[in-house]
Amino acid sequence: MTSKTERAGDATLPDPMRRRAVRRWMAAGGAAAAAAAAAGAGWWQASQAAAPADFADTRLPDVPLVTHDGRKVRFYSDLVQGKLVLINMMYAQCSSRCPAMTQNLRRVHESLGDRVGRDVFMYSISLLPEYDRPADLKAYMQQQGVGPHWTFLTGQKEHVERLRRALGFSDPDPERDADINRHTGMVRIGNDALDRWAMAPALVSPGYILECLMAVDPVMREAGRVPLA
Repeated sequence: MTSKTERAGDATLPDPMRRRAVRRWMAAGGAAAAAAAAAGAGWWQASQAAAPADFADTRLPDVPLVTHDGRKVRFYSDLVQGKLVLINMMYAQCSSRCPAMTQNLRRVHESLGDRVGRDVFMYSISLLPEYDRPADLKAYMQQQGVGPHWTFLTGQKEHVERLRRALGFSDPDPERDADINRHTGMVRIGNDALDRWAMAPALVSPGYILECLMAVDPVMREAGRVPLA
């Protein structure tokens, strides 16, 4: 288990110099993102009123997103900052891998019980935000029997793509990276307060995912193993 600063060669977990360069790059891209948003269409334009194009000076892009219930949030400052999180990527039209992974993470959710939304926060981000409106995500959640305090997110394509790469759901080979199904198979597990991050296959046993949570969180580790639901 390593921190972002320890893995200096990993573009998804940058060292201080790389982080500053990434921030400058993101700031330079802000105007382009705003222009793209003005030129683009779809549900996002109708729902997002004059969202700032800049990014907060944080470890992860503080991009604007919309939850499955239509609430506007900032990814880092509202959802991740100082929290223990599980994050995966999916899309509502996915009929093969995504439902199986959602069901597996649902067992994790059920095992954590009322800790979800209080001690641990679960987020699923759409890889196809141009198609997945909040209502589509909500319908997917209902179809999969997703319990409370598990947030599904969509937004503008440019923002989701930046977030996908920053979280490590990417491949250095452009052709492989273009295949969205390659980015649905993992879950990012992190303790932002301690800057401890891990990744696990989304279809691995729920017990293993819970062990990864314990590995990044001393409080949970001290409390002992979470029994499977």
